[in-house]
Amino acid sequence: MSDQGVRLDKWLWAARFFKTRRLAVEAIAGGKVEVDGVRAKPAKTVRPGNQVSIRKGPFEHVVRVLALSEQRGPASVAAQLYEETAESVAAAARLREQLRLESAGLLRSAGRPSKRDRRQLQAFKKERGG
Repeated sequence: MSDQGVRLDKWLWAARFFKTRRLAVEAIAGGKVEVDGVRAKPAKTVRPGNQVSIRKGPFEHVVRVLALSEQRGPASVAAQLYEETAESVAAAARLREQLRLESAGLLRSAGRPSKRDRRQLQAFKKERGG
């Protein structure tokens, strides 16, 4: 641990946002990570007090760096390295609920169509000229 600062890619890996440093580097290079509102490079030095924004899939985590670590440890230790902002937590909860409701509205098929279902589908397509 260093009081001077830690590379952004190492910190993201140690804080368990990414499973490998390579994935962290790819996310940073892809513009999915910002430090204090500015797009960063993997070697950017992160210090306590910095605000880091991480986009993973549909979710965006905005965290404040509390501590530094270059080594990946247990999840309980990683959780002490940062604090997620209240707005970020609320936005993630809203998005999670929205995604849950959207997926609940989709019709799920009961598997392969039966012989009767296939015949009805063929008859329907024939009627429509297809």
